[in-house]
This record gives sequence, structure tokens and C-alpha cells, in this order.
Amino acid sequence: MRRSTLTALAALALAACAQQSSALPAAPVAAGPAITITAAPVPLNPADPDQDRVGDFHYAGGLVLSSPDTARFHGLSDMAVRDGVNLTAVSDEGDLIKARLMLDKAGRLVGLTDGRVSALTGLDGKPLQGKLESDSEGMALLANGDMLISFEQRHRIWLYPADGGPPREAPAPDAQFPPNGGMEALGPAPEIGPDAYVAGGEESGQTWTCRLSGACTPGPTIAKPAEFGLVAVTRLPQGRTAWLLRAWDPVRGNRIALTIHDGSGEVARMELARPQSIDNFEAIAAVPAKDGSVRFYLLSDDNFQSIQRTLLLAFDWKPSRP
Repeated sequence: MRRSTLTALAALALAACAQQSSALPAAPVAAGPAITITAAPVPLNPADPDQDRVGDFHYAGGLVLSSPDTARFHGLSDMAVRDGVNLTAVSDEGDLIKARLMLDKAGRLVGLTDGRVSALTGLDGKPLQGKLESDSEGMALLANGDMLISFEQRHRIWLYPADGGPPREAPAPDAQFPPNGGMEALGPAPEIGPDAYVAGGEESGQTWTCRLSGACTPGPTIAKPAEFGLVAVTRLPQGRTAWLLRAWDPVRGNRIALTIHDGSGEVARMELARPQSIDNFEAIAAVPAKDGSVRFYLLSDDNFQSIQRTLLLAFDWKPSRP
């Protein structure tokens, strides 16, 4: 999502002072679904190019992404990665992006290929129109290929069938959310059931466990500093869950914390802030490996602002105990 109203106003003020345009980069709207995604490598820390880890999290490559083919490759707000390389992302303008991750022989992230863009549809099967309807923020891919999308502005969760049919309403928390601070965090919960998923409110940190066959029940509230928002979630093996927290202010800029929990509490944590490569990270995906390690991908939402970037960073983490 775009930052809170106060934050967004501050960002625009800074942009105006810097005399930089907030208009979309000059690029045509894609004539078809296939798009080229360009990728430029970024170090973990431009001020210290030799830095290759943050605590127990080892940097596995990072990219600045863009597309010369479309002005729709912006505002990416959540993602999932299937089969280790197949990436699906949603934007907060109601677009669905698909691509294939490119890894080198060492398994480091080096690019994206096979890019495609399409519009999310409404219950009538037609493309969503207007910000109030199309502000998609969270995404959960279920094991059968069905996709759940959470929306802000008009808060709701829709299920998009794997067969490509029109979406339908899915159970959502019975709660009040700010217009621009809703169910940012959404992820599958296969350990509960094949139709289960978890949702989290950005500002409150409150979570819910939901099932397509039932309703949503309140879960734990994620402990976080007040200035941080809960923006993404992904489940891990061994009953662990990874939460992504995000903060921004005009002095310190963007900051994030990736925190991993099990039944006993927090077991690992990674924080990113300046001078490290950082932007408005809102999406997280996890790819477990056979050796027990986990590859995390973090994706940033550039808010359709020319002064921000779409970053995709990769980190490898191995639990100290199984």
C-alpha cells in the first residue's frame, strides 16, 4: 500500500523540494500480456560493497526492477514464489505480474524473465476500475492454485480460482480498518488446512486465521513499535512464521524488520535501514531448501513514484536448530 496519509504528504513535500517529478516514468502501456523486465544488480550496502550478510541472513543477490514495455510495472505490494523460481505479484492498482526468477550457478538472484502482466477482474469478470476497487495489497496462493487477494479502501478478500474464472467473496475478518491501512498481510496456512489462511492488519498488528469453509477467528497480535506496520507474512517449515514490518519517516527514511517466530516466540530477526539498499518493502516470499535453510525474497512497492525503486532482494537463512 501507499504510506499513511501523513507519510504520503511528507513524501510528496520532500519530492517537491527536490524538484523531482512524481509522474510515472515515460513508458507505453503494454499492448499485450508479455513484458520485458529489466534488472540491474544492487549491493546489500552501497557504502560497504563487501557486506554480504545481516546477522544470520546471507545476502543472495538483489536487483532494481523496471520494464520498458509498460507503465503498469509499479506499486508491487505482495508476492509468492512457487517451485523456487515462479514469481507472482500483485500491484496496488489491481494488476497481476508473473515472471520467472533467474539464478546463477551459485543460486544467486541475477534477473527475471518471462514477464507477463494482466488486470485483476471483479465479480462480473471485468477488469477492476478505480482505486477504491483495485487497491490489492495482500496475496496468498493455496496449494490447489487458487489465489486469495486482500484489498484496501473497500476492505475485502476475494478468491481467484486457479482455472481463471471470475473471483468470489472469501471470509474476511469482522473488523474495522483505516481506508489506507487494511489487511496488508495475507498468506496461506497449510498446517491448519488446505483452505486456511492468515490475515494481519497493518496498523494494529492484529492477526486472524481464516478458512474458506468457515470464518475468521482472532489470533495473536504481533508485537511491534508503534511506527512500524505489519505488511506481509509467510509460513515456514517446522511451524515457524515470518512477518515483515515496515516503517518510514522523513529523517531515517525506510526501515524494515523481518522477524521469525515459532511457538516459543521470536527465533530470528533481520533489520534493514540506510545505508543498506532499502525502499518501501511490502512483500515477502519464502523458498525452503532441502538442507533446512530458507531463501527469503523481499519486494518493494515504489508507490508509482520516480524517486522510489522496485527492489527485489534475496537472503538465505538457516535455523540454528531444526
